[in-house]
Amino acid sequence: MRLLSLGLLLLLFGACKTNGFQSTKNTPLLTMVHMVEDSTLNVRALEILDSVGPIYLTSRGELGMLFQNKVLQTVDTFNAPSFTNNKVNLSTDSLQLNFRALAVNKDKGYGITIGNPALLYQLNADKEKNTIVYSEHHPDVFYDAMDFWNDQEGIVIGDPTEGCMSILITRDGGETWSKLSCDNLPPIIEGEAAFAASDTNIAIVGDHTWVATGGKVSRVLYSPDKGIHWRVFETPIVQGEATTGIYSIDFYDRYTGFAIGGDYTEADANTANKIRTTDGGITWEVVSNQSGPGYRSCIQYVPHSNGQKLVAVGFKGVDYSSDAGETWTHLSDEGFYTIRFLNDSVAYAAGNGRISKLLFQL
Repeated sequence: MRLLSLGLLLLLFGACKTNGFQSTKNTPLLTMVHMVEDSTLNVRALEILDSVGPIYLTSRGELGMLFQNKVLQTVDTFNAPSFTNNKVNLSTDSLQLNFRALAVNKDKGYGITIGNPALLYQLNADKEKNTIVYSEHHPDVFYDAMDFWNDQEGIVIGDPTEGCMSILITRDGGETWSKLSCDNLPPIIEGEAAFAASDTNIAIVGDHTWVATGGKVSRVLYSPDKGIHWRVFETPIVQGEATTGIYSIDFYDRYTGFAIGGDYTEADANTANKIRTTDGGITWEVVSNQSGPGYRSCIQYVPHSNGQKLVAVGFKGVDYSSDAGETWTHLSDEGFYTIRFLNDSVAYAAGNGRISKLLFQL
């Protein structure tokens, strides 16, 4: 949650709509405020900026920021600010951009497009100030997720173009990026790649980094030192087809992690699609097998929950666990691709046609 340089803003106003969801006694209450509803909107890249609010990139090449207005409106027992949606389109007549990954450091935002060519932008709300800081041309290039370790060092991961996963690193705050050689990375197995489903293929705790792969082979790449050295760990998640494997990974601390996925073409299947580690990703176990949610595209730990509370989202809805993934409560059928927590009771979620504020009583 960092502050982005804003520049010139184009003001568009999004309406808010509220939905409330109450599950059975002793389970969470979830209230949703739909801040933006637009049938053309498709968002998988979402972050939260200090003193600003959510920032997002779309599959249509749009950069958007939702600013909280000063006037508050009451939504049930919650105070939910109204928002102004400021949006610019980075696409041109000759180039339709499709963003799936977004990351921010101290004062800048960065987004990378999928497909060939891959274009990594330093972002600004003034369209004329957006700058391409890295580009790559290759028939197989496809970048899936990005994140920062700190204000100077960041990482992007993508599908293999040679014999290893594609990994870009910056050590100068995002001004320049370089691609790691396959000599310094574990080799892939045939059919192994990654999914650009929610920009959560990467999990970072301090200097430690976990990268989830998927497809016919689904494993976890691990670096203890911000991308200098790498190991690879096997997982028991469902795999074997191009559409199976890990879609999202999150770590609560150095040792406690969770990954979710499945097969989006069989979204109700919940066999071996949720896995957990307590030793830093070295070993993983299947949890909630054949129960709980099926395919989900994003998993996030609830802050300050001692690694016990998790929220998963996907186009089939929102689910919650209070016991580290052993059991689950289905909170909503509202579909989202990705979610980010502001604190332990407020999150923002985005997907096909909407960006929403989610208010939890957990």
